[in-house]
Amino acid sequence: MNFPYKLVATDLDGTLLRDDHTVSGRTREALAAVTAAGAAHIVVTGRAVPWTKHILDDLGYDGLAVCGQGAQVYHAGEHRLLTSLTLDRRLAGLALSRIEAEVGPLALAASRDGLDGEVLVGPGYRVQEGPLPALFVDDPAEMWSAPLNKVYVQHPELSDDALAKAAREAVGSLVDVVMAGPGVVEILPLGLSKATGLSLAARRLGLKAADTLAFGDMPNDIPMFGWARHGVAMANAHEELKAVAHQVTASNEDDGIAVVLEDLLRTPPRR
Repeated sequence: MNFPYKLVATDLDGTLLRDDHTVSGRTREALAAVTAAGAAHIVVTGRAVPWTKHILDDLGYDGLAVCGQGAQVYHAGEHRLLTSLTLDRRLAGLALSRIEAEVGPLALAASRDGLDGEVLVGPGYRVQEGPLPALFVDDPAEMWSAPLNKVYVQHPELSDDALAKAAREAVGSLVDVVMAGPGVVEILPLGLSKATGLSLAARRLGLKAADTLAFGDMPNDIPMFGWARHGVAMANAHEELKAVAHQVTASNEDDGIAVVLEDLLRTPPRR
């Protein structure tokens, strides 16, 4: 069986996962066929490890996963954190002050580092639906008491895109800002992206950007598409990602990943 890539990198939410947080049988079969053909599959997600590992366990996934927007490389089979990058809390505090000086008060949440790091949720922050571990705190100062991978910000009036744009303009030289999904704007260490995490994971497997096919749906996938040889956006993807994608497939609800993989598996090798 022929397959032209040695590595398939898939985002989770809005990409590999359907809206009910499951993976279809068709997509599972397509990924199994790809790995049987000799390619590796790496999950690359904005979720930190504690919000990812139960999904990987359910999938029977035992390979490497890039979590926390590239901050963490996690070995799912061994339930072990291989690498982890934390956010400088002093810089993050300064960045938030500058953002609030431009747009007004923000609601905050923060992702603590580690295999079991909680997501601390401050007053007014709207948590997305789903079985995700969150610890609600009344005093926002509690968020800064232990190492963090990232900080989440929300604004009572601005859209996600408008907030991300304003935040980048205010603090672009201190930290990175990404829009990772509905209601999810994140403050990250400067220079961190899914591409940096994926490159680390790929190197552990002896693979390179030129070997990689990547799937995603949100602006935080743009660096990964820039790194990979071929980037495929889902039909439900953000327009910013579609604009830089090499290809657009069906939606996450309509087995968009499987559509592409099945087509590639059917394509005869070039002579």
